Amino acid sequence: RTAHIQKRILNAKLILVCSKYFFFAKRTFSPQNSDRAHAKCTFVRSKYDLSYAISLPAMDLSLRSCKKFVHLDLKGAPPRIGYLIELIQLFADLGANGLLVEYEDMFPYEGELKVLQSTIQPPYSREEIVSIQDAANSRGLEIIPLVQTFGHLEFVLKHEVFRDLREVDYCLGTLNPHRDGGDRLVQDMLQQIMKLHPKSTSLHIGADEVYMLGLGDESKQWLSVPGRSGHQLFLSHVIKVAKGIQESSPNLKLIMWDDMLRSMSPETIKESGLVGLVQPMLWDYNPTLDVDNTGKLVMLMERYTSAGMSQQWAASSFKGSTTVHTCVTSTQRHVDNHLQWLKVASSLSADIELQGIALTGWQRYDHLSVLCELMPVGLPSLASCLQTLVHGGFTEEAQKKVVKTLGTVDVGDTERYRTFIVMP
Repeated sequence: RTAHIQKRILNAKLILVCSKYFFFAKRTFSPQNSDRAHAKCTFVRSKYDLSYAISLPAMDLSLRSCKKFVHLDLKGAPPRIGYLIELIQLFADLGANGLLVEYEDMFPYEGELKVLQSTIQPPYSREEIVSIQDAANSRGLEIIPLVQTFGHLEFVLKHEVFRDLREVDYCLGTLNPHRDGGDRLVQDMLQQIMKLHPKSTSLHIGADEVYMLGLGDESKQWLSVPGRSGHQLFLSHVIKVAKGIQESSPNLKLIMWDDMLRSMSPETIKESGLVGLVQPMLWDYNPTLDVDNTGKLVMLMERYTSAGMSQQWAASSFKGSTTVHTCVTSTQRHVDNHLQWLKVASSLSADIELQGIALTGWQRYDHLSVLCELMPVGLPSLASCLQTLVHGGFTEEAQKKVVKTLGTVDVGDTERYRTFIVMP
């Protein structure tokens, strides 16, 4: 019990220190600061963590050679711009090829959408959005904006002015797909985002976890017509969103989360008209995936291919997917997840065109939830996960790269805790 209490006190102190480090990082970035003191963290390596993975042989090239996008979830504890630019340099050093950027209320929306801007901290300015892209472009990193367009719209629907666009009044997350105002709102958001990202060739339209769909009065009325289903209702909205943005950006590649498609038959997907409009991004953050060629995830990817959606993305996790209130990132758990994804990729048929993998790093489970692991706490995990993908396993070479990039300090026996810790 004493050891348990000491551990909790240590974790609390570390989170307070890391939070201070995170929020008060300097807003300016000095090119002369070559050691990137704000972005680098001390890497505390336990004697147990990942030692079993070092000897694993390098795995399938299909995922290793794919683009690796680091997810920046800015809907909780968004970093100061100077620190964010330093992080981008670090991501590139560790092997990332791009950023999946989820601004939510940190984007400088204008006009009717200005109300969406965060009031807790100032949103990034237009100039800062440009500086983020300049930093990424200077290192060859592609940027894919992620904008929720159906579920997880709490940051929009919490405002009284948009209250009538909720699917059900008591839930802020799901958009009513029947209101013209909802369509205009979504298209306005997408247009403003893409206008400020002229070099981006892809856009992620979210569409995951649309939990309340079908429970609103208008949806119930729509579903009462014989032959209609909840699947059709979902697909019709996503198709409307996709066609709307492609009217102004016909060459833009669209991506969506796949979870709402999982229970659909290939025929339902194929007949809906969705094929050719979007590419599914399959997310699974579990450290023990069902990975053989008869496993559920592989079969799911093959099923999407049979529906005509052969171009697919994977989504793993480097932090923020353990529990809603987790404070310290377990690197082992997340490296395991990436080792499993490597196995999945090696089991896929040649018909599946894997476009890339997004390493998600959630700051909170949704807009109204508590903060979970902050970015500084998750950097050792991110570094290890990226290098696992680069080398096809957490090899000795991968470990050396992580240690060299982040720096290390040996501590006492931490076998019991099986976790990596970041300190400023």
